[in-house]
Amino acid sequence: MIRRLALLAALLAPLAAHAFTLDAPVEQGRLIRGQTSPKATILLDGKKLPVSPEGKFVFGLARDATGTITLTENDTASVLPIAPRAWDIQRIEGLPPGKVNPDPEGLKRIQREAALIKAARSQVTDLGGFVEAFRWPANGRISGIYGSQRILNGEPRAPHLGLDIAGPTGTVIRAPASGRVVLAEPDLFFTGRTVMIDHGHGVGSIFAHLSASSVTVGQVITAGQEIGAVGATGRVTGPHLHWGVYWGAVTLDPLPLMPTPVPPPLP
Repeated sequence: MIRRLALLAALLAPLAAHAFTLDAPVEQGRLIRGQTSPKATILLDGKKLPVSPEGKFVFGLARDATGTITLTENDTASVLPIAPRAWDIQRIEGLPPGKVNPDPEGLKRIQREAALIKAARSQVTDLGGFVEAFRWPANGRISGIYGSQRILNGEPRAPHLGLDIAGPTGTVIRAPASGRVVLAEPDLFFTGRTVMIDHGHGVGSIFAHLSASSVTVGQVITAGQEIGAVGATGRVTGPHLHWGVYWGAVTLDPLPLMPTPVPPPLP
């Protein structure tokens, strides 16, 4: 009997309840913030995640992530299924043909600029902005949502991986959380005037199509601080802010982080 009980205990050990908590469902496109004990070790699918002195950790799931993830807290593994989401189709007409199908010179430029953005996204710091309650970066109307399949001038393209907020040129843009500026470029092919802010632990924001920016690389930013203004630079059909949230190379949906389902109206 004792041997049977010991065997049963060994079999049930991997199913022991984990001690960590998560602030969001495990589903496609989500930024998920966790809480554990300050000295715990957290692995995501075998990869160690940074844990803050307060026991905070974070990870993200891509739009097309499927199957399960394994979160290991110290020696206890938890297998969590990834919930799917439904995605819309968004059609956009009237874009300049050269912005939809770039020529060879345009492609070279795109590759150079992609390397700049990749380098900015690869930074992993101990900044703590990722744990804050994110706020709307601009007032206006939601004109594009994360995950929607894009059809540009009738041609199917990659999904839209951000949130678009339409408003007049010059509408103030504010930092949704604290951090440090890691990119401030005046004119990128697709995104025009672009700013990127590192919020810590691999989490960051990108702000595109700006008409003006008021920050420089390396500048420390507080939540709510003005960083620029809405514009129509880059590949656009009208003035709006494209706001993207990322965790390293994984681009995430900003909308679930917001305190309300729509941004404040324009004054």
